[in-house]
Amino acid sequence: MRARSNWEFGVTQETNDNVSDGQHRFTLLYDGECPLCRREIEWFSRRDPEAMHVVDISVNGFDSNAYGLAQDDVHRELHGIKPDGTVTVGMDSVREAYRVIGLGFMVSFTAFWPFRPITDWMYRRFAANRLKIGTWLGRANCDENSCRPPSNPPKA
Repeated sequence: MRARSNWEFGVTQETNDNVSDGQHRFTLLYDGECPLCRREIEWFSRRDPEAMHVVDISVNGFDSNAYGLAQDDVHRELHGIKPDGTVTVGMDSVREAYRVIGLGFMVSFTAFWPFRPITDWMYRRFAANRLKIGTWLGRANCDENSCRPPSNPPKA
């Protein structure tokens, strides 16, 4: 697998020239264009760098077909692949990511009624608006599927 280092976030982002590299652990497909997603991946990596294999879907050369997934689906919600090949989507991927880094207890309640429908709905709303939410928090200016550094306001 070809890797490129992202020193700003301390995460190695990989293209999927060879998917088998991460099959012995949980693989998380995340959107590196999403500022909040990048921060959480950075946090996961600091917590336990070997716990999961992370793949940035915004990297040139990413092919969702290598994982047996549709490109539109992968860009719509977080996807994960367990070592046994089971695919997780959305909040289930979040729950699994927390579980593999040893913090599953923090989100385990979200898997049960009445919390599950609420947290799953909230995650879907977040995922649909993740780039816009990132700009509200001052991380970057994003439109559609691309982010760029914020511009400096004109001086008076």
